[in-house]
Amino acid sequence: MSAHCSHHAAPANNSQTPAYRRILWIALVVNFAMFGIEIGAGLQSGSVSLLADAIDFLGDGLNYALALAVLGAASIWGSRVALFKSLCMLGFGIFLLGRVVWSHLADITPEAMTMGLIGLLALSANLFVAALLYRYREGNANMRAVWLC
Repeated sequence: MSAHCSHHAAPANNSQTPAYRRILWIALVVNFAMFGIEIGAGLQSGSVSLLADAIDFLGDGLNYALALAVLGAASIWGSRVALFKSLCMLGFGIFLLGRVVWSHLADITPEAMTMGLIGLLALSANLFVAALLYRYREGNANMRAVWLC
């Protein structure tokens, strides 16, 4: 039995703690802020990569919002939310594929300096949120989805 114990991962029932809820709120704010920064920088610089990462931040932020909404809800709602989130990610991918084709046809060359600086900021934001969530990386489907995002 002790082989299954871990000092690094929080048990699944820790999803109900105020600390987990607070971390989800922090992650949500960081991701929505980065979405705003990257969508603006992506449009200004002509970078599909920044737009793609902005949409990833939006998806992550929505993931955290939905995880907050279903904390403590019946497992059927958690399953439905997990399916909805996967369909949203598919929609994001289709949108970005269209944007790549459009940028190619319009012969748009992105601005490298903006991409690099915003990319470093995005990396920092992702590492910060990952460090906050690391303790809660196991649990139900929504907790695992939060960790993966």
